[in-house]
Amino acid sequence: MEKTLHYESAYAELAGIAKEIEAGSVSLDVLADKVRRASELIVFCQSKLRDTETEVNKIIESLQPGEGS
Repeated sequence: MEKTLHYESAYAELAGIAKEIEAGSVSLDVLADKVRRASELIVFCQSKLRDTETEVNKIIESLQPGEGS
């Protein structure tokens, strides 16, 4: 996965792949490649979401009175 990939661009690419597949505009010759790329993007997006959730929860916990100090 590219190091410069951001969640928004990964999600947009994933949405584009899904749209192509749903529309039937993907040839059988490239279908496996598209599905493989979609799988990579899903893993990337899930990881970013989990990391962000963990970070936000840590921030919220640090703001709780009497905790983290």
